[in-house]
Amino acid sequence: MIPIKPIGSITPTTPEVQRDLSQVPQAVKTQYLSSGILNLQSLPPLSLYIHFPWCVRKCPYCDFNSHEVKSAFDEVRYLDAVRADLEASLPMIWGRKIHTIFIGGGTPSLMSAVGLDRLLSDVRALLPLDADAEITMEANPGTFEAEKFRQYRLSGINRLSIGIQSFNAGHLRALGRIHNGDEAQRAVAIAQEHFENFNLDLMFALPEQSIAQAMSDLEIALRFKPQHLSLYHLSLEPNTYFAKYPPKLPDDDTSAEMHERLIARLLSEGFEHYEVSAFAQKNRAAKHNLNYWNFGDYLGIGAGAHSKISFPHRIVRQMRHKQPKAYMDNALAAQAVQEQNEVGREELGFEFMLNALRLQQGFPITQFYERTGLTLASIEKELTLAENKGLLYRDHLQIRATNLGQRFLNDLQEIFLAQG
Repeated sequence: MIPIKPIGSITPTTPEVQRDLSQVPQAVKTQYLSSGILNLQSLPPLSLYIHFPWCVRKCPYCDFNSHEVKSAFDEVRYLDAVRADLEASLPMIWGRKIHTIFIGGGTPSLMSAVGLDRLLSDVRALLPLDADAEITMEANPGTFEAEKFRQYRLSGINRLSIGIQSFNAGHLRALGRIHNGDEAQRAVAIAQEHFENFNLDLMFALPEQSIAQAMSDLEIALRFKPQHLSLYHLSLEPNTYFAKYPPKLPDDDTSAEMHERLIARLLSEGFEHYEVSAFAQKNRAAKHNLNYWNFGDYLGIGAGAHSKISFPHRIVRQMRHKQPKAYMDNALAAQAVQEQNEVGREELGFEFMLNALRLQQGFPITQFYERTGLTLASIEKELTLAENKGLLYRDHLQIRATNLGQRFLNDLQEIFLAQG
């Protein structure tokens, strides 16, 4: 990765952004492109991610940037820092409209109704939003208060993502969750009352979980008629408590059967299995996540947030300071970004395929060029290898993972890692 200029030097008036390669002589263009500079004919959709870093208690399986609240957190100062972060980022995205917003964490539902209203007001004051922008907030069932969530809805949150994980009290204790099964059901009932669009997160292959228990969790979830459901296999991530002290998990055969039966049940209820872990009723797929999987752009603000921003001739990645205090101190000094790099041409094929192959329908061939500036010839060897292994299907319009490729997705993605 190649370090690039600080944010302040990137403005929409620079010659780099304004230049139109179609007006450059072919000999010069060839030399220009062979130098490693991209040639994106159009910029992808842009989303906004806002990170809220605090939680009540760190779950033993969690590897996200979350920090336990010891006594209290300085909400006002954090929101000041987020606004300063967004203001400093504006030169990167002048003139571009925000299509989706996702407020994640941590536990964003620890935020006060007044704080959330101020956050969205700041965003609207600084950025143009689509009239029908999807605005999602993550919520922990242990933090649900009916009046607060009614206020969230009035402030503009139009989609809720609830981290249920399980409705089983024993499994919730094993996962270190702060809610019990009754609180989980109460939280979903509150969401039903105030939101027309909500997602439920469920996990399976939990410590000592049986197939019957996993199916019971799903049946309870389905009673609430969610528009979207995310289904995650519990994994032991590095640098977590579970990685150091692994619990007893179902064996591979049991977890595979569990997964197959859960999927079959969701399909029988009319859910579309549109991404590896995502299921949606008609027209309820998560627009924000689809933008990630389609290699769209996203501006990430808040502690530890990541960004991917495209320009006509390069793609930039950023990461903010992770520790809340360090983030606030630096953001208020207009220095929120800790790391900034340009994505090299040799990395783009893998990064695109890593995301797009998660989608059940795959992607249009033209999209690879539109989002990376590369031709398919740059990954032809890898495509052929994946086809020969029966992991990938392609025709003159579409590329997608086969059923076998979806089952062994990591193996399929690794083929394109070799390309990088």
